Amino acid sequence: MSLKKKILSGVLAVSLIGAAILTGCGAKNASTGESSGNEKYPKKAMEFIAPSGAGGGWDLTIRTVAKVLQDTKISPVPMPVTNRPGGGGGVNLAYMQEHKGSDALISVYSPPLLLINLNGSTEFSYKDTTPLARLIADYGVFVVAKDSEYNSISDVMEALKKDPKSVKIGGSSSAGSMDHIQFLLMAKAAGVENIKEIDYVSFQESGAAQILGGHIDLFSTGLGEVKGLLESGDLKALAQTADKKIGTGIVSEIPTCKEEGIEATFVNWRGLFGPPQMPDYAVEFWEDAIAKMVKTEEWAQACERNNWDEVYLDKEEFEVFLHQTNEEYKEILNDIGMLKEK
Repeated sequence: MSLKKKILSGVLAVSLIGAAILTGCGAKNASTGESSGNEKYPKKAMEFIAPSGAGGGWDLTIRTVAKVLQDTKISPVPMPVTNRPGGGGGVNLAYMQEHKGSDALISVYSPPLLLINLNGSTEFSYKDTTPLARLIADYGVFVVAKDSEYNSISDVMEALKKDPKSVKIGGSSSAGSMDHIQFLLMAKAAGVENIKEIDYVSFQESGAAQILGGHIDLFSTGLGEVKGLLESGDLKALAQTADKKIGTGIVSEIPTCKEEGIEATFVNWRGLFGPPQMPDYAVEFWEDAIAKMVKTEEWAQACERNNWDEVYLDKEEFEVFLHQTNEEYKEILNDIGMLKEK
């Protein structure tokens, strides 16, 4: 064989070996659904998680997201919802750490994700997740039994000014978390002193049942959680935490705290999060899926039905928002003496 033919044969052999190696790598990526095979992901059911019991705001949000993604065929796989209550969201946050790098779970969270770390309830923070998107804003509402002696939020604040233990407050989040904080913020703005002495009882589930049963005097919660009981007349709303009246029907009739002379507001944002170190291919898929979902008529109808404000932010914008909001909450908790010591 001539020298020229030997050289050509060698080049051909190296080329074939290289092609085989590349083909093998491509097959591996395709089988795992990674970068070169984005179209292969997701192939299996996703676990969508509400870090609370059934029936609350987190549960309603994640189930609504799953339904819209399914109904619009944006997601090609099932998204069964799992409830993982406990610790104001801390139990589920710990669960997410056990699934670091997973591409198969997404959880909903809201202000408690930041608050439970700042108040020392958990060592984990929003930085131990993969933020995907902010979706909606809900607002707090303060409700009492229909036959309650309190007919306005001003009545409640006047009672607390005389005796901070005279009104028993309840909420679905843990002490130092959202339902508690939103009430303390209003109490402080109303001029109530010794707000740390206000009695607050946390119920992981059935907070509305506690107010109906007379176990608490006032339930601090989200508008979406008690809309049905307000419409039925079983509960009476004293005030909402939005800066102006929102919603339709009976919700639009609820006065704001500002209208009652309390210069404070509280926004309950909700967003979606993957586990820490969620693979890039999964992040890209769900970023795109969520961006498509929020533009659908089905999503618009769900937001209107649940009196949610649409406040979508993509991953990058959401991460900036989380950092800024975490600093704001830190100041709030410090003001009321509930910021954990470093």
